[in-house]
Amino acid sequence: MKMRKFGLAMSLVLAAGTVLGACGKKDNEGSSNKDEFKVAMVTDLGGVDDKSFNQSAWEGLQAFGKENGLEKGEGIDYLQSESDADWVTNLNTLVRQKTDLIFGIGFLMAGSIEEVAKQQKDAHFAIVDSVVKQPNVASITFKEQEAAFLAGLAAGKATKSNKIGFIGGMENEIIGHFEAGFVDGVKAANPNAKVDVQYAGAFTKPEIGKTIANKMYSSGADVVFHASGGTGAGLFTEARELKEKDPSRYIWVIGVDSDQSPEGAVGNHNIVLTSALKGVSTAVQDITTTAKDGNFPGGQSLVYGLKENGVGLAEINKEVENKEEIDALVKEWTNKIKNGEYTVPDKPAK
Repeated sequence: MKMRKFGLAMSLVLAAGTVLGACGKKDNEGSSNKDEFKVAMVTDLGGVDDKSFNQSAWEGLQAFGKENGLEKGEGIDYLQSESDADWVTNLNTLVRQKTDLIFGIGFLMAGSIEEVAKQQKDAHFAIVDSVVKQPNVASITFKEQEAAFLAGLAAGKATKSNKIGFIGGMENEIIGHFEAGFVDGVKAANPNAKVDVQYAGAFTKPEIGKTIANKMYSSGADVVFHASGGTGAGLFTEARELKEKDPSRYIWVIGVDSDQSPEGAVGNHNIVLTSALKGVSTAVQDITTTAKDGNFPGGQSLVYGLKENGVGLAEINKEVENKEEIDALVKEWTNKIKNGEYTVPDKPAK
């Protein structure tokens, strides 16, 4: 599924929100000097090069920078967090640097964003994947379960063993969305398939991801989906190694947040079946542009799903035998979800 329409949908939603929120919000008037606009982000613990969530956000700022002639350290920037103790410090550092818009990347940073936003009332913040109810904070969330459902459809149709794996980072509401949607999608496509759900307990432990993946593939799973940030790098490593040892082995990985197919190259093959997409990059770019134009959506909660073209599925790998069947099924269910015929569950079944 292409994400090209997401930017237009985002801009329309933001424009509508601006009209609704413009009255009486002096705090949201934007930068006083648009020519000197500065935007930056604080990463969560996965790092800016996690090939997933943080990297998507940084790509959004880079795209904004390219459009406006800005480079890292000169209009766009990021501060990396080594531990959660760094979040408040990094946020305050960017405030002191007179950054016009500061992004906190990830729901784990919600408490830190709220703390600093209350203290720095003239600063503008945005948080991705959580809601902070402060007039100087824009909140961006996604219906992850809808993208994960489509990934589950693909997994359910691609599997030959009827054994599928799900690796989560930490157990929380957001990753629960992924788990719930994925399991539901697998069941919709293939009621006979079973999903082995395992949590790593961290987003920054690829060695744990590799160990879990090894156990899943050794137990007969042939498709494994992860929603685990940097921990998922271990899944890709394990799958590539297994494919290298036996090029004929039927083995797949499903990526998350961005198209992770570049992580799947093994000789002439690619072991990434598809990826569940979140429009983090485009959301970050569009909200930054809106803020630069003087229409910062402070105090608003913006939610994006399939209907808003805010989540989706990357192209199905051409190597899978029944690609056309999977494509047709994904299209069918996408339409059902968009027009309200079906609501994907956002909580795992107990």
